[in-house]
Amino acid sequence: MKNLLKRFKNDESGATAIEYGLIAALIGVVIIAGASAVGSSLNAKFNEISTSVDSAGS
Repeated sequence: MKNLLKRFKNDESGATAIEYGLIAALIGVVIIAGASAVGSSLNAKFNEISTSVDSAGS
C-alpha cells in the first residue's frame, strides 16, 4: 500500500497532459486572432478594389 501511495504522489502525467492542453488552447487562440486580423485586412483590400473598379467603369 505504501508503494502505491508513493507512486501516486510521484506521478506527474496528469499535470503534463494539462500543460499540453493549455499550450494547444493558447496556440488555437493565436491562430484564430491571426486569421481574424488577416480576414479584416483582406476585406478592406477587396472593398478598396471594388470601389476602384466601380469608379473606373463609370
